[in-house]
Amino acid sequence: MAKGKYQEWLEPEGLLLLEGWARDGLTDEQLAEKIGVSTSTLYDWKAKYSEISEALKKGKEVVDIQVENALLKRALGYEYTEERIEVSEKDGRKVIQTVKTVLPDTTAQIFWLKNRVPAKWRDKPPEQVAGGAGAEDDPITKALKENYGRTV
Repeated sequence: MAKGKYQEWLEPEGLLLLEGWARDGLTDEQLAEKIGVSTSTLYDWKAKYSEISEALKKGKEVVDIQVENALLKRALGYEYTEERIEVSEKDGRKVIQTVKTVLPDTTAQIFWLKNRVPAKWRDKPPEQVAGGAGAEDDPITKALKENYGRTV
């Protein structure tokens, strides 16, 4: 496939290749390099040709869902079975199974909550964010207004 010619990337095999590269986790910059065009050209193609944009979205979506599931699993904790093979002259070969537990990960929980329920879990509630609801009552905002006649 010749590099840099958009028509070839609109063909089924070109779209499949783009989707696969996106699923492999390549960034837009890396995709553009693989195709043989500048990043801005790839952005133009994505805007102009919905087939290219959709193939990339479809590929990225698969991996995004896998990572989301892995993050949730890590946040909640889980159990898994580990197998170990022991060989001895007396007993021969035997498989030993051990159930192990991965405890819930607080960092994963914080990340999940801050992104999924930001109104409740972000570091600064809306009333404390400069310019947000209730910001006029904030002591720093009041001091700036009184001393300098402006806010941040």
